Amino acid sequence: MKILVLFFCFICFEVKALELDIRSNNAIMYNMDSNEILFEKDSDSRVMIASLTKVMTALITLENVDDLDKQIVVNYDDLKGLSEKNLVTAGFTSYETVTYRDLLYGLLLPSGADAAQVLERNVNDNFIDLMNEKAKKLNLSNTHFTNSIGLDDENNYSSVRDFSILFKEALKNQDFKTVITSKEYVTSDGKLKFKSTIKSNASKYNIDIPYVLGGKTGTTDGAGLCLASIGEANGVNYLLVTTGAIYDKIGPHHLEDAKVIYDFFINNYGNHLIVDKRISYKTLKTKYSKQKSVKLYPKKDIVKYLPNDYSKDDVIFKYDGTSEVTPFTSKNLGTLKIYYKDKLLSKEKVILKKKIKFSLIVFLKENIYVVGIIVSLLLFLSVRKILK
Repeated sequence: MKILVLFFCFICFEVKALELDIRSNNAIMYNMDSNEILFEKDSDSRVMIASLTKVMTALITLENVDDLDKQIVVNYDDLKGLSEKNLVTAGFTSYETVTYRDLLYGLLLPSGADAAQVLERNVNDNFIDLMNEKAKKLNLSNTHFTNSIGLDDENNYSSVRDFSILFKEALKNQDFKTVITSKEYVTSDGKLKFKSTIKSNASKYNIDIPYVLGGKTGTTDGAGLCLASIGEANGVNYLLVTTGAIYDKIGPHHLEDAKVIYDFFINNYGNHLIVDKRISYKTLKTKYSKQKSVKLYPKKDIVKYLPNDYSKDDVIFKYDGTSEVTPFTSKNLGTLKIYYKDKLLSKEKVILKKKIKFSLIVFLKENIYVVGIIVSLLLFLSVRKILK
């Protein structure tokens, strides 16, 4: 007998008050597969975000440029003021012909302020307004932009929670994801070669974070060291945003923090099969049928992100419904709630897919007293008829 179980799953993850040894003032970590927040630290404070700003610069560009391979000429005014501010640049020069794709790679891999300013001046005359309009559309109440580069400005800010939403929005664009997960890129004219700041710094300082696929760094005196990254390990996809790590020029503390946070969850948590569709969770007795019982099975496996040391004894099945099935039983048998400890993981409607066949012989065997009454009645009627 097959049972159809309709699943209505509720995501449920307890964010623990972890005290991880990190130097960043603000942090938020997601399981991207379930959109669960795994860890957060002062995630709603408004802070300067340095070159993380360039993620919004890239997103506005991608939403307003139809052909990334379209060529433009870099003007002198596009680069004006950058050298005076001693900003990191990708290496674009005046009167050079480049593509928007070249500029995006220069913006996100080496974090070129020149690329940001060229894009701002060429994509749209109201570029900063578009950045703030996008923030508003995404309901980023703790976010505001005054420049496309990420220069320190008390009015150019976000929170790690807001920025994680922005980052996830940008990652929906495949071109953006391709850029930030690239190790290196050579411009269309072959003159410049960009390398991922994350990957090169991790290698330089011998920080082992192979699970980090890519992301965006940011550094200013006011913002400290900032990092937005995505990672994957053991079939789980993660997203991490940190800001405010001390900028003491000793080492990349934002990458060190990333290692601490990623390592904790990769080593201690994972996806676990807690409901196996091959294993029955309930057996119901039958009546009036040759079939002796009905086993209830989940329609599909249920996998949850849980601590590696979780106990299967903590997975509790609570079936509330029909305890005995007959050919006359309704298809709706009841409900099943599955708990991990005291947390509801899923709620299922249990439906009888195939009707149980009625057996008269079994019915009579199970109701022998009825047979006796009928036989007695027939005998009584027969005797009465004879006597008449």
